[in-house]
Amino acid sequence: MPTSQPDVSGSPEDRTTPDDLLHARTGTEASPEDLVLASGKDITPHTLEWARRKLEAEGPAALDKLLP
Repeated sequence: MPTSQPDVSGSPEDRTTPDDLLHARTGTEASPEDLVLASGKDITPHTLEWARRKLEAEGPAALDKLLP
């Protein structure tokens, strides 16, 4: 039984994911834990405080700056 294969004949630009589909925000507010994990750091009292200050100063954009 044949399986369907995606069309790979187009140029690479045709297969590039649009930028608006790459953002991870789900419409909910980012938590300090989210920000710490997105930064690649371990969750500690120190990094949670850093994240709280950053979210307070930059809002949800703080998370957007860390994610592709």
